[in-house]
Amino acid sequence: MTGAVTVEDPDDPRLGDYTALTDVALRRRREPAEGLFMAEGEKVIRRALRAGYPMRSMLLTPRWADTMADLVERATAPVYLVSPALAERVTGYHVHRGALAAMRRTPLPEPAELLATARRLVVLEAVNDHTNVGAVFRCAAALGMDAVLLSPDCADPLYRRSVKVSMGAVFSLPYARLDGWPGGLDTVREAGFRLLALTPEERAEDIATAVPEAPGARVALMLGAEGDGLTPRALAAADARVRIPMAHGIDSLNVAAAAAVACYALTR
Repeated sequence: MTGAVTVEDPDDPRLGDYTALTDVALRRRREPAEGLFMAEGEKVIRRALRAGYPMRSMLLTPRWADTMADLVERATAPVYLVSPALAERVTGYHVHRGALAAMRRTPLPEPAELLATARRLVVLEAVNDHTNVGAVFRCAAALGMDAVLLSPDCADPLYRRSVKVSMGAVFSLPYARLDGWPGGLDTVREAGFRLLALTPEERAEDIATAVPEAPGARVALMLGAEGDGLTPRALAAADARVRIPMAHGIDSLNVAAAAAVACYALTR
């Protein structure tokens, strides 16, 4: 397909993928069920395409038509050109980056596929805030982790907010969902990984001294939800409890900040 098609009716069924993007409950149900996710902004859209995700359609405002001209020219999916006001009416918010793409999901790998080749893992338990999920992926990718494993109740890394905050890192860092929790951690341990549970407990070992020094040692860093942290069941399933030393009476860090510090400690 070459060129963009101008759309002026907010009720045009061709814009159906983009409706009510701010309705979190609706989009969390709809997007996985339809095999759909949203990429927002030029960089994120390009990264999604480079990662091999097929495009269903793209929505552009005129200001971004020239910037995205090469993608429009090569697109095999429809490209819709709309005014900023119409984009806001359809999506429910001001699309300040001026470009959205509806992308098709691809099948997730099985955990065993990632465990076969990885040496450094992040394992997330019940992290259900999309911003935190995206930020953890960005940290993990930037600091050299090999993959992410998610408990069954973790938020969707391909939800629009997660994708945006991660700046597309969710496309470059492979991830999978464990089938059960905490039983799925047995699979990780059986693959040769030492499970390190990050916790603010004072009795936990300093993470700087807890990393195995043997060449080829395999480590999985476990992180829990903001506030509650890892559950007692997850802590009990770990091989060791580790902490980031705090000062000035601060007891812990935001989960994304903690992930950055801990990932650096694991990969330095």
